[in-house]
Amino acid sequence: MPTRLDRTVTLTGTIAARTETALSFRTSGRIVERLVDVGDRVRKGQVLARLDVETQTADVQSARAGVDAADAQVRQAKAAFDRSKALLDQGFTTRRDFEQADRTLKVAVAGAESARAQLASAEESLTYTDLAADADGVVTQRLLDVGETAQAAATVFTIAWDGPRDALFDIYEGLLLDQTAGEPATIAVALVSDPSVATSGRVRQIAPSVDAGTGTVRVKIGLDDAPAAMTLGAAVSGTGTVARADVVVVPPAALTTAGGKPAVWVFDPASGVVTPRPVVVGSYRTDAVVVDGGLAAGDRVVVGGTTLLRPGEAVTVAEETASR
Repeated sequence: MPTRLDRTVTLTGTIAARTETALSFRTSGRIVERLVDVGDRVRKGQVLARLDVETQTADVQSARAGVDAADAQVRQAKAAFDRSKALLDQGFTTRRDFEQADRTLKVAVAGAESARAQLASAEESLTYTDLAADADGVVTQRLLDVGETAQAAATVFTIAWDGPRDALFDIYEGLLLDQTAGEPATIAVALVSDPSVATSGRVRQIAPSVDAGTGTVRVKIGLDDAPAAMTLGAAVSGTGTVARADVVVVPPAALTTAGGKPAVWVFDPASGVVTPRPVVVGSYRTDAVVVDGGLAAGDRVVVGGTTLLRPGEAVTVAEETASR
């Protein structure tokens, strides 16, 4: 009969920040200054790198000139409007000319508003030439350096935030850690270099897909009060219960070999004879052998005297002998 077994597995992984962000400039440009590197601690708001401001400065100057020109057009249009209105009141011009002056003024005002919006945008872009940290943490990755061109939204630095830590494990799909409904499995985590530095955690996230290159699934364990010695990137071991499964087990005495491979002698109740059958051994336990293939529920195996058996030999079941 299939037996339900609880197995444990120990895997090796690494410590990572619970939260990690990729930082990028909001505008394109050439990097002229880099103030931090991988491994440096940073504070929220600290400037990490700067772009050449030549282009953005030129844009601001151009936008300011545009505002000045637009304001001049507004003043000119306003003077023409006031003059046309006065002439209309005195009957020295037509309403058509007055309405044209009014439209010209409105167009000039709209143009000035647009020019101011362009100036605000240019001034804002000038502030984008500084790349600042979005949280206290540690720089874990740098992808560009001084002299290189950074494209808008292209990652320049990766920051691991201070705070909660995770342990990351890449495991094979068949070893997914057991999680009962509503109660994630508890995992014991310890430093590989010093097992006395240990804590525990629970399965926080399981990647929805299998990595095509390695055939593994990324599992994140949220750690409970990670010790200070568990620094980012530190190698750790994680021990937990693997998914419970119904498996076929046989006594160790039932296992023999056939053709150099594991096998058991299977009894056929209909004919009363035994035959050797190759099996796939999943694991060895103290009091049993876990069989992953070759046997099914209901198969009857010989558990004693297997070295004396021959294929097709008739045997008597011990329980039947005892009843006679």
